[in-house]
Amino acid sequence: MSARPKGTSSGECPALFISAPASGQGKTTITAGLARYHRRLGRRVRVFKTGPDFLDPMILERASGAPVWSLDLWMVGEAACRNLLAQAAAEADLILIEGVMGLFDGTPSSADLATVFGVPVLAVISAKAMAQTFGAVAFGLAHFRPQVPFYGVLANRVGSARHAQMLQEALPPELRWCGHITASDEIALPDRHLGLHQAAEIDDLDARLERAADTLEPTALAALPPPVEFGTPVPTALPRLLEGKRIAIARDAAFSFIYPANVALLEALGAQIDYFSPLADEALPADAQALYLPGGYPELHASTLAANTRSAASIRAHAAAGKPLVAECGGMLYLLDQLTDKQGASTPMLGLLPGHATMQTRFTALGMQQIDSLHGPLTGHTFHYSTLNTPLAPLRSATRAHSDAPGEAVYRTGSIVATYMHAYWPSNPAFTAALFHGEAF
Repeated sequence: MSARPKGTSSGECPALFISAPASGQGKTTITAGLARYHRRLGRRVRVFKTGPDFLDPMILERASGAPVWSLDLWMVGEAACRNLLAQAAAEADLILIEGVMGLFDGTPSSADLATVFGVPVLAVISAKAMAQTFGAVAFGLAHFRPQVPFYGVLANRVGSARHAQMLQEALPPELRWCGHITASDEIALPDRHLGLHQAAEIDDLDARLERAADTLEPTALAALPPPVEFGTPVPTALPRLLEGKRIAIARDAAFSFIYPANVALLEALGAQIDYFSPLADEALPADAQALYLPGGYPELHASTLAANTRSAASIRAHAAAGKPLVAECGGMLYLLDQLTDKQGASTPMLGLLPGHATMQTRFTALGMQQIDSLHGPLTGHTFHYSTLNTPLAPLRSATRAHSDAPGEAVYRTGSIVATYMHAYWPSNPAFTAALFHGEAF
């Protein structure tokens, strides 16, 4: 079925921006539940995630049935964000955008993104241990910046019907009450040090998504939000800089931090993509001309990776042959001599990059960064819990988006390029092609 309201243009699509006063309020659960609810009604749902994120999009993709791309005014760019939204509007019945952190946190913030594109904001507020103050928080979110399009408020983790009544009565009359859902371990999503568990690791994820959809059905969010005009998609013609290049990508529970937009760019540049799993001890495809080791959780699977000699031998042979190898964050840790966990246990890794990393109890770097190159800037972000000790001198160092402090080092040794920074490759296709050709940048 198509639920697009009659009379809307092809550039219009019902859209809702799900935000909150802070992290941990339940944004992902609500966004995923809404996506699953509308999807099971036969609606075509496209979900986007604000800012750099790999974990929430895995959950949201399972809920919506479609890949979840990033929107960020700095990393992705306003024009590219607009085009992504216009493309989605041309094919979807509903667009959902999950915010990052609190509504006004960050530069640019979720509020900035919602304002630029005119997407109405739903505030999800955890009402646990809160009564009338709920109204003050909602009022502040709605009025702190009056230009932000505000849709309404959903109360999460409500204790009882009486509690919900108190919350609703505390709202100023001009704010829309979109309903409430009770606290429930049956829909909550488990998390760990870098964020939510990966979708494939949650055995009952679909059941949780269905229960979340059921819980939202009685609320005002069962109705489609108003349509938003996103304009007409602009076709982008890219030179086939990677025509015929076979690129292998590690993809499993240890290496999973992969932007869908990055893979789409490689394919648009003409590359052929093959996936393999180091965790399953799969060998690198024999005809692979380049290799990408993305970030993930090698620290959780270090002993398995160390024992998987077939994968290790094929990656070492690839590097020895002088074929390009691009490694980010967790992928870089896999290349090191050893990796030490938070308990002090050390495990040997591939030994292709001199040095060792040590896991810490809290994050050691966080934020937007860019690498300036012969081809111009490449944007991305960093977020990791480890420290690196290596004798290698950086070939380049990234710069931070909003600080003069030095950014992540970019190392090059032989055909290997490695860094903690997770790059958003569509921000610089020429730089991306140079990486996978093994060329200077």
